[in-house]
Amino acid sequence: MTAMRNPNAKHTDFGFLRGIIKSNPLFMASNVDMMLERRGRFIVAEWKRPNENISKGQMILLENLAKQKNFMVMIITGVSDDTECNIYDINKLLPEGQEKIGEGKEFLIEFIKSWYDLVDTGQI
Repeated sequence: MTAMRNPNAKHTDFGFLRGIIKSNPLFMASNVDMMLERRGRFIVAEWKRPNENISKGQMILLENLAKQKNFMVMIITGVSDDTECNIYDINKLLPEGQEKIGEGKEFLIEFIKSWYDLVDTGQI
């Protein structure tokens, strides 16, 4: 099932950055689970397993990114690894909170294809 360019890549440990900003010792790097770009438009998605929480700092980062022109931020609840792909909820991050836009792998695939076509034709 794996289509990653480097299936052996491990997550980067940013622990070496902990505490480098003395006035804000909780300041920390964050990774992004999914990013797509087409003609200067972006989809950024954070994937979480069921009952897994997003840290406060990461949520601040995602909320601020969602406010940027040309960015769409999604929170996806599901599992996608080399053995399975199950997507339970797909939420779009909006200024007033999250809005569920769909569920399931097929929905996500069609959503991305539609977004790509809309960007390509200048509709968004």
